[in-house]
Amino acid sequence: MPADAREHVALVGLSGSGKTEVAPLVAAALDVAVVDLDERISAASGRSVREIFRDEGESGFRRLESAALAAALDGPASVVATGGGVVLAATNRDRLRRRCRVVWLRTPVDRLVERLASGTAERPLLSEDVRTTLCAQQAEREALYAEVATHVVETDGLDPAEVARLVVQEVTGG
Repeated sequence: MPADAREHVALVGLSGSGKTEVAPLVAAALDVAVVDLDERISAASGRSVREIFRDEGESGFRRLESAALAAALDGPASVVATGGGVVLAATNRDRLRRRCRVVWLRTPVDRLVERLASGTAERPLLSEDVRTTLCAQQAEREALYAEVATHVVETDGLDPAEVARLVVQEVTGG
């Protein structure tokens, strides 16, 4: 159980770092709800993330993402699986710092490329050269993840259950 049950735990990191898979495992261990921002955005808009990017571009998606994050953090304690770019908006970084224990799931780009080899269809920002895109995103976002992270979990070589166990240890101090 988190030290303060009113706190949220937010998972941040690049696409493929395991946020979506790990969040439900952490939420179950902490006995709180799980919130997947991409799922919330899709449900609220009635469109897939890819369709939102197609129709409104990245800026339109980022507006929806900020609103979904604000709504999630206004709700009961939860584990929030964020999108990889949630840290790009200063308002989101501020919300995360003020309202969450933020765990950065840090994963080497080579491992991300392996994980994402066949699953980029619903990841509109990764539709071209995955390695080049991830390297650029890492260069752009690494300092932003570090800025908001209260904890860092290295995921290389670990399965989702092992990552979740480490996340729980980090946020509970156990």
